[in-house]
Amino acid sequence: MDMSQPPRPRQKLVMVGNGMAGVRALEELIRLAPDLYEVTVFGAEPHPNYNRILLSPVLAGEQTLEEIVLNDWAWYRDNGITLHAGCTVHTVDRVRRVVHGTTTAGDAVSVPYDRLILATGSHPFILPIPGKDLQGVLAYRDIADTQAMIDAATQYRHAVVIGGGLLGLEAANGLMKRGMQVSVVHVGPWLMERQLDDVAGQLLRQSLEARGMRFLMNAQTQELLASEDGRVRAVRFKDGSEVPADLVVMAVGIRPNTALAESMRLHVNRGIVVSDTLQTTTDPRIYAVGECAAHRGTAYGLVAPLFEQGKVLATHLAEFGIGRYVGSLTSTKLKVTGIDLFSAGRFMGGEGTEEIVMSDPSGGIYKKLVIQDDKLVGACLYGDTVDGSWYFKLLREGRSVADIRDRLMFGESNIGDVGHEGHSKAAAMADTDEVCGCNGVTKGSICKAIKDKGLFTLEEVRKHTKASASCGSCTGLVEQILMFTAGGDYSATPKLKAMCGCTEHGHQAVRDAIRTQKYLSIAEVFSGMGWRTPNGCATCRPAVNYYLISTWPKEARDDPQSRFINERAHANIQKDGTYSVIPRMWGGETTAAELRRIADVVDKYRIPTVKVTGGQRIDLLGVKKEDLQAVWNDIGMPSGHAYAKALRTVKTCVGSEWCRMGTQDSTQMGKDLERAMWRMYAPHKVKFAVSGCPRNCAEAGIKDVGIIGVDSGWEMVIAGNGGIKTEVAHFFTKLKTAEEVLEYTGAFMQLYRLEGWYLERTVHYVNRVGLDYVKKRILEDAEGRKALWAQLQFALDGEPDPWFEHQKAAVDTRQFIPIHAASVATEGSPA
Repeated sequence: MDMSQPPRPRQKLVMVGNGMAGVRALEELIRLAPDLYEVTVFGAEPHPNYNRILLSPVLAGEQTLEEIVLNDWAWYRDNGITLHAGCTVHTVDRVRRVVHGTTTAGDAVSVPYDRLILATGSHPFILPIPGKDLQGVLAYRDIADTQAMIDAATQYRHAVVIGGGLLGLEAANGLMKRGMQVSVVHVGPWLMERQLDDVAGQLLRQSLEARGMRFLMNAQTQELLASEDGRVRAVRFKDGSEVPADLVVMAVGIRPNTALAESMRLHVNRGIVVSDTLQTTTDPRIYAVGECAAHRGTAYGLVAPLFEQGKVLATHLAEFGIGRYVGSLTSTKLKVTGIDLFSAGRFMGGEGTEEIVMSDPSGGIYKKLVIQDDKLVGACLYGDTVDGSWYFKLLREGRSVADIRDRLMFGESNIGDVGHEGHSKAAAMADTDEVCGCNGVTKGSICKAIKDKGLFTLEEVRKHTKASASCGSCTGLVEQILMFTAGGDYSATPKLKAMCGCTEHGHQAVRDAIRTQKYLSIAEVFSGMGWRTPNGCATCRPAVNYYLISTWPKEARDDPQSRFINERAHANIQKDGTYSVIPRMWGGETTAAELRRIADVVDKYRIPTVKVTGGQRIDLLGVKKEDLQAVWNDIGMPSGHAYAKALRTVKTCVGSEWCRMGTQDSTQMGKDLERAMWRMYAPHKVKFAVSGCPRNCAEAGIKDVGIIGVDSGWEMVIAGNGGIKTEVAHFFTKLKTAEEVLEYTGAFMQLYRLEGWYLERTVHYVNRVGLDYVKKRILEDAEGRKALWAQLQFALDGEPDPWFEHQKAAVDTRQFIPIHAASVATEGSPA
C-alpha cells in the first residue's frame, strides 16, 4: 500500500514592490525553499529590479540603465515569478486576501494571496513651498527622475539642487558632468551633517568647490519662481535673494511609503510596524521589509540592514522559524564624486566620550575616532577609508581597545599580524571577516566561490556572491581577494579601470601621457590630465611618482612624501610601531666584521629580535624610529631596501667555489647582479636568485629573475612568484657569460620598469603583455636589448643610498626626532 503523502499544494505569495530589499528576500527564499510558493510581484515602475544606489553613476554618464539591472526579465521567468511591471497596487482586501492593482494602460489586475509582503519602499520629501509643482522641479528617486534630469541637461544651463546630503551631492555632480552650472542649497552649516562632522564636512565642501560646484549654506528656500511658459526660472530664499534655475532637484530626504498600509488599517508609526520576524503587528499573514518598515521604532534607509531584514524574512517564509531581526548598527561607506567617506556609530562624540583626531587638510585626510569606556563607539573618516571596515568591526564587537589605543589611529596594518613584507589587507583577513557590508558577504564565501566555480573576473564574483554589487565601496578589497585567490584577470584588466577615484584615467594612460607630454612633476600630471582631486590620494600619488622617476630619470624629481611610510622611513614598520632593519649582504655573503657590528648594534640599542630572513640576510626587529639613523650608521652596511618597491635580494647557493656539485660560481654571479642593480626602484618588489647547478638550491624557479648554472653557462627564467599564489618562472633563454646575464637581466628589468603598472609584480606584467612580447623585445632585438640595459645603468648611476646620503636621497630626517623632543626642535630643521 502506498503510504506516501500527496505533494503539498504551493502557497500563494504576493509582494507589492519590486525594489532591492524585497527582491533580495525572494532570492533568499528561492535558495531555501524553491517550491514552497507561487510568487507574484507588483512593481510600479516598468523595469525589472535594478540597483537604485547606482542611479548617480547613470546620471553622471558613467554607467547605463542596462548595467545597473540586478535581476533581468529572464530571472523572473526562470524562477517562475509572475511580474506585473508598471502596475500600481491601490487596494488590498485583507478579509478575502486579494491584492488589486491597475496597469499604466488602465487594466485591472487582482491576485489572491496566502502570504503578502509589503516592500513599498519610500518616497522623496518635497518641500511644501509655492512653485513645487512647476515644470522642471523634480525629486531624485528612480529611473524616471534620472532620465528627466539627463534630458533637461541637454536643453538648459542652470540647475539648483536643494539638499546637501549624499543624494543631493551625487545629483549635483551628475548634472555638472552633464555640462550644467550647479548650485547646491543646504539649510545646515556643513554638508552631509548626518554622516560627517563639521571638519570633514568643510573638507568635502572645499574639494567640491575646487571642481566647480557652488554652495549656498544656511539657506532657507521660500519659493520657486515661474517663467512665462510655466517652467521654473529661479529659487527665492527667505532673505530675499534669488538664484537662476532652469532645473530644481529636491533631495531633502525620504519618507516611508505607508499609504497602502494605512488604507489597509495596519499599524503605522514612522513606517509599517513589524516584529523581529518582519511580520506586521496587525496581521501575521502580512510582512513588511525595506525602507517602508519600522522595526523597534527605526526605519532604515541604508541597503545593508535592509538586506539583513530580507534574509530573516526569507528564513521565516521558508518555515525554518529560526530567523530573528534584532536591528542593525549602521555604517556609511560612500563615494561622493571620487572622495572617500566613512562614518559609523556616535561619530559626533558627546558627554563621556573621548576623541582621537588626525587632520591633514592639505593632504585631504581627516580621521576622528570616538572612544567611551575604552571601547570604540564612533568613527568619521575622510579621504582615507581603507580601515573603515576594521573600525566598524571593532565598533560592532564592543571589544576593549585599551591595549591598542596608541596605535588605533594608524589602522589595522599596525595592529594585526600582517608581517613586514607588506602583504595586502585582503591576505591578512580571516575567512569570517566581512568584506561586503551591504550584502553581508565574508572573505571565506568569496574565496569559496572563486575556487568552486572557477571565477576569474570581478563581474563573475559580483554575480555569484553579490560582493561589491551594491554601493561598490568594497570593490578594491574584492579585487585583492580575487587577485591572490585565483590569479584572475585582475592584472589584465586595470587598463579598463580608473587608477582611483581621483581620475578617470587608467595606469597605462597615465604612463603614456607622462612620456608623450614629458611631465616632470606630479602637479603637471594632475593639471595636464584633469585630475578630479587637486592633491590626489594615497593610491594615485605613489603610482604617479614612480611613473615620473622611472620614465624621466635625473629629470623628474622624486617626491618622498608621495611614497608609502616604509619608503619614507627607509625601514619596515611593524605592528607595534617599531621598525625592522635589514642591511644588504651581497649575494647573502657576509664577514666576521659585519656580524660583529650587527651584534654590537643589537646590544647598544637593545633590539629585541634578530632573525635570518628567507633572502639570506639578517633582520633586526624592534628598532625604535628615533634610533634608525644611529643604527644605520653603526652597522655601516648599505640599505637592503627590504621596505621598498625595489630589488630586495639576490639569493645564492655556494656554487662551484665550494660545492662539489656546483657547475658555476653562483655566489659571485649573485653578487655581481646585486651590485649592478641594488638601487633599482620598480613597480613592485623584485627578487633574484642564482643557483650553481640544476639542483636549484637557491630556489631560482620562483623568483622574478632566476639564473641557473649549467655546464655550458647559465639558464635564465623570469616572472616567478613565491608569494601568496606561487607561480613557477618561465624558461627564457640560455646564456654563456656573466656579462650576458647582466645585460639580459638588466634589459628585462628596465622593460618591466618602463611598462609595468604600479604594484604589478613581474608575473602579472608578463601575463598581461605575453611572454612572446617580452622575448621579442629582449631576445630578438639585440639593439633594443642593449639600449634597455644602458637606460637602466644610466638611471641607477649615482642613485644614493638613503641610509647614508640623506640629503641626496631627500630623506626628511625630522621624522626621526622623538615626539617629546620635536616640540623644542627649531623651525627649519635640515631635511
